[in-house]
Amino acid sequence: MNETITEHDRKLAEGCLKCPACNHARKKQRGFLFWFVKKIEGAFCPQCKAYEKVYGRKAHEKIPQE
Repeated sequence: MNETITEHDRKLAEGCLKCPACNHARKKQRGFLFWFVKKIEGAFCPQCKAYEKVYGRKAHEKIPQE
């Protein structure tokens, strides 16, 4: 299943990084927006789908600290 990541995927994923709802969900890990992003990301949002493809994690998952 070796999918190629295109420039279009990267631009869509960048939109997810700038999305206020997704940022809140990644940061707080609870509440309505977390639930909303968790439920809609795989089914409806092309930016969330691209984020998962590019970064290898769901849009609602916390960004690991280095």
